[in-house]
Amino acid sequence: MPRGFAIFGTAIGSCGIAWSDAGVTVVQLPETTVERTRARLRRRSRGAAELPPPPAITRAIRDIVALLSGAPTNLSDIALDVDGLPAFDLEVYTIARGIAPGHMRTYGEIAAAIGAPDAARAVGRALARNPFPLIVPCHRVLAANGKPGGFSADGGVTTKLRLLAIERALPAEGRLWEGG
Repeated sequence: MPRGFAIFGTAIGSCGIAWSDAGVTVVQLPETTVERTRARLRRRSRGAAELPPPPAITRAIRDIVALLSGAPTNLSDIALDVDGLPAFDLEVYTIARGIAPGHMRTYGEIAAAIGAPDAARAVGRALARNPFPLIVPCHRVLAANGKPGGFSADGGVTTKLRLLAIERALPAEGRLWEGG
């Protein structure tokens, strides 16, 4: 199955995307330099070559760029290659993909939605492994009481809060909305 990847500019820096014939395999948020972003994407998409993206991936890139520019863009129609991902993670990603820009849910709410109300920490671990940030919007999932929780991208919670601010899910002061 042919695999490729591309680096592209956004309002928050150079992002990357990798794909197979089945869909997107990896989304890479910006690292401190474009070279680091490329290196991380290469590691995460072994065997992929840097190539011009096919039409479906070009559309995905366009939509990601729009989202990161503040447009309330829905990425739920982007095809994902989920081959080899654990069933639990896929359940979590399905629920998270339904969270619209500017909205948030908690780890506990996602756990309850998949029928595992005591699995909030397992939901957090699944989201930490999310290979498709932005498309599976793990940044829209918060800890209890509106606390941001973790974020595994470069910059950690600061990046998570920045993404939520771009989506207008945060007030200007940068604090999370009460009650999430």
